[in-house]
Amino acid sequence: METDGLRTDRLGLLLDQFDQARAMARVRLAGLGDEEYLWEPVVRCWSIRRRGDAATPRAYGPGEWVLDKGAPDIPANEYAEVARQAADGMTIAKIADDWSVTVERVEQVLAHTGTPGPDDTPITTIAWRLGHLHSDFAGRWEWTFGERRRDPKLLVDFTPSAASALERFWKLVDRWRDSVAAVTDEQLDMVGFSQYPYGSDPDDPFIAVLAGANLEFIHHMAEVALLRDLWRTRFTASE
Repeated sequence: METDGLRTDRLGLLLDQFDQARAMARVRLAGLGDEEYLWEPVVRCWSIRRRGDAATPRAYGPGEWVLDKGAPDIPANEYAEVARQAADGMTIAKIADDWSVTVERVEQVLAHTGTPGPDDTPITTIAWRLGHLHSDFAGRWEWTFGERRRDPKLLVDFTPSAASALERFWKLVDRWRDSVAAVTDEQLDMVGFSQYPYGSDPDDPFIAVLAGANLEFIHHMAEVALLRDLWRTRFTASE
């Protein structure tokens, strides 16, 4: 069903939202160079680094360059998300598995969701944001439309080249979009249609997975756009 070009079916709405966000992101990422791609606006940023220079304990990737990933914990700015998961019926054990933390840690977070705590969420580079998204979409495609066997952490060969990273990323994003466009109404409602192992996908109807993937893409691309603005004005910010 379409109304003046706006699709109103469930899948159509999500695809249109994704397409608009993708088009905006491509414009915002035009002209990205290597120096800006790897720019660290503050000390102790998360980024991509050579394996021997990894600054975080769980950095991952199959090649010479790895994506920073810290020790498992739940950042203070994600406490509300944990509370939402619990309210939606996810067990504490499943939430703990989702965040790679202990059951005790989840219980602590749920007991303090209304209490602001120290926010140790890292500042990340554009390279990290793109790498994280690339890894996420590659893993979700493999565990939804692919063979459902390869570790998502080994699917993306991270690179310090902005041009190479973007070329590979957009190809993957287009593959994801084309596969999603062929999903049926039955599959949209199917719990576990995606078996992506690093999230709640196996317990969710696929339409919820798609909505979450769209939000992930939108919010990370908004952060990339802000980093580009900060890069452009980095020498004039104090004037």
